[in-house]
Amino acid sequence: MANVTTPVSPRQQHGNHTWATVLAACVGQFLVVLDVSVVNVALPSMRIDLDMSTAGLQWVLNAYSIAFAGFMLLGGRTADIYGRKRMFLTGLGLFTAASLAGGLAQEGWQVLAARAAQGLGAAVLAPATLTLLTAVFPEGPARTKAIGTWMAVGAGGGAAGGLIGGVLTDLLSWRWVLLINVPIGALVLIGSALRLTEGRSGERRRIDFLGALLVTAGLAAVAYGIVQTEQAGWTAARTLTPLLGGVAVLIVFVAVEAGSAEPLMPLRVFRARAVTSANAAMFVIGSSTFAMWYFMTVYAQTVLGYTPLKAGLALLPTSLAVVLGSKCAPRIMARVGAKNLALIGTAVAAAGFGWQSTMSADGSYLTAICLPGLLMMAGAGLASTPLASLAISGVAPGEAGLVSGLVNTSRTMGGALGLAMLSTVAAARTAGGTGPEELTAGYALAFRTATAVLLGGLLLMALWLPGRRSAAR
Repeated sequence: MANVTTPVSPRQQHGNHTWATVLAACVGQFLVVLDVSVVNVALPSMRIDLDMSTAGLQWVLNAYSIAFAGFMLLGGRTADIYGRKRMFLTGLGLFTAASLAGGLAQEGWQVLAARAAQGLGAAVLAPATLTLLTAVFPEGPARTKAIGTWMAVGAGGGAAGGLIGGVLTDLLSWRWVLLINVPIGALVLIGSALRLTEGRSGERRRIDFLGALLVTAGLAAVAYGIVQTEQAGWTAARTLTPLLGGVAVLIVFVAVEAGSAEPLMPLRVFRARAVTSANAAMFVIGSSTFAMWYFMTVYAQTVLGYTPLKAGLALLPTSLAVVLGSKCAPRIMARVGAKNLALIGTAVAAAGFGWQSTMSADGSYLTAICLPGLLMMAGAGLASTPLASLAISGVAPGEAGLVSGLVNTSRTMGGALGLAMLSTVAAARTAGGTGPEELTAGYALAFRTATAVLLGGLLLMALWLPGRRSAAR
């Protein structure tokens, strides 16, 4: 009998592989960013069920973010050296297994250990997601569009955390904010193992273990110091010791890398103006936008009286705005250039933060949450895509994983520092008051401070970002 099977063309095979890569990278990034915030609304239930202290509850958040920030650069470099697919599967596998362990935990320490393991898996996974995209899309419009999709999905994960956490906690239990990762992670693991192809941009060589130890310890110590500020303040020994110690270790790391024949982070990547300026800008934007979600959620619940689920629904338009901004960015970027779009997006975000700083204790949903939130997050979405594109376009393919980790580290560390500083500003203005008026005054001052930070970032970008047209051209 004649064989009438229709052959699959090489172009179709390449197209299927490309879309499989985009899907895997975006789902991986969504899970990583989602788990930064999804547990927030589940903390009260978790505390009752596991009999956790207030300090222990705080470490449910901190254990993840410290491990995530501390191991990010190492995770990015391993993707360059040992292969993008291999490290993607390793990171996702660890993240999924840790999610299962956390969801089944019977003691508080088990949840904390699982969250730290999640953060480690995320630090390996996150840089690999971006390098998967840059490997299949050459520099140009297609890559810019793929990065825009990646940014949109990641931003959507962070924005949707409160809503998803509220729904799962209310309808099922707090355990499902962790267990939900398991079936999704398992499906992506199977699909990625079958559909993704291995690739490695850098030469196969040994990891600079001394450099890896120093940068991980330094970043983790700085992140630890930052998260201590909420309880201890900025001048306490328990804050200053890890902060200053972490900075000192990072200085030693730079000195070691400068003299290393095979450094973990070749310092030459910072000679590229696009890399350095884009990461600085990402740090500044992250310092404001990460804090925005915290303050808006707390304002809606403690001042306006929203339930956790209602607060999540109230912020849904804001969540969609950041996704829409990220998705529209590649098309606008092709017309106006990466630098100009980053400036436009930051200006829009600053206008939204300024509007939000006029909030009142009896504000309406439309003018106190919805409209300023739309401006804040649409602007952030517009700015983030060109900054990520500029950073990646400024390096050789063999260092794409490293710079991907650097981009994520800049945004994460900026977010941690910004939240700590703005929380301090709000607390100082509140001066211990717990009434709606006092709380609102503190939140409003935090938003005014964030507006000033964004305006400073706008000036920094105008002077420092390279003025060439975007890679989409």
